[in-house]
Amino acid sequence: SALIAASVGAGVAVERALGWSRQLRLTPLHPAAYILVKAFVAVFTGAFAIVAVYVIGAVQGKPQMPFDVWVTCGLLTLACVMTFAALGVFVGYLVPGENVMQVVGPGLALLAFLGGLFFPLTSYSPIVRDIAYWTPMYGVAEVARAPLTQELPWYAVVNAFAWLAIFVLGAAWRMSK
Repeated sequence: SALIAASVGAGVAVERALGWSRQLRLTPLHPAAYILVKAFVAVFTGAFAIVAVYVIGAVQGKPQMPFDVWVTCGLLTLACVMTFAALGVFVGYLVPGENVMQVVGPGLALLAFLGGLFFPLTSYSPIVRDIAYWTPMYGVAEVARAPLTQELPWYAVVNAFAWLAIFVLGAAWRMSK
């Protein structure tokens, strides 16, 4: 769902190429408000991916956790998707429209590997693990998994909120240019 949200957010690159961003700068709309609306649309779109994974898991008979944990993990994942929607908008303002997904796709894959989505961080070397704690994917993954793992380090929450703020502010800054 992170890739879907980022690609929806990155759609601003096309809007920018068409001149829509310039039109919006002429209105009293605050850049941060526009970024947040784009991010909410991306979150709504990302919800379909989350629901699809849940439906496939249910059909396969794989949900082996309590229903409330299932729901809480889904809702937290949905909230965390906002970070990558804002990332998509930010990259959409940095990179030309035709190149935006060539940056977002591999970038998210690298962040997923570094953030511990594919392998547990304990299997990484200490240096890579130290880098992982600073990536955007680490914080949101820890927050989304917290109901299942029953642990949530405070620095993962700070990480998730910090990266969301960085991407929203970066996108707002680029939009205003």
